[in-house]
Amino acid sequence: MEIAGSVKGIRSVSFTKLSEIEIEDTPETLLRCKKQLLNYFDGTLKEFSLSLDPEGTEFQKKVWAQLQNLGYGKTCSYSEQSRALGDLKAIRAVAGANAKNPIAIIIPCHRVVGADGKLTGYAGGLWRKKWLLEHENPPAQRSLF
Repeated sequence: MEIAGSVKGIRSVSFTKLSEIEIEDTPETLLRCKKQLLNYFDGTLKEFSLSLDPEGTEFQKKVWAQLQNLGYGKTCSYSEQSRALGDLKAIRAVAGANAKNPIAIIIPCHRVVGADGKLTGYAGGLWRKKWLLEHENPPAQRSLF
């Protein structure tokens, strides 16, 4: 994952194929983000506590802010998200804002699914979305007896 930002906050978190690169004078906000992402992936962190500074339109920022209320292991549909924002007719605009989310995982657009519960588009790939949802809500071990 690549984390970008400044002392003001996190600007983007994106999936990448690059090897780990750390700049000598990395701002504390980025180091804190890296640590929290590592804790998320090892299962010890369920809620991020970071200063965010995403770039986008006011509508996109409103959608992304609303997404942060969607708790770990929970999902909602695009229509439920539109309703929560106060405009059920804005489903396509909400989906478009989710698609432009610059801060993967921390702004949890991976938790938004189709109205039928099926996985729908994800900029990081549907296989990652599936993995993230299963990471947050692993299937229960079936009893052998």
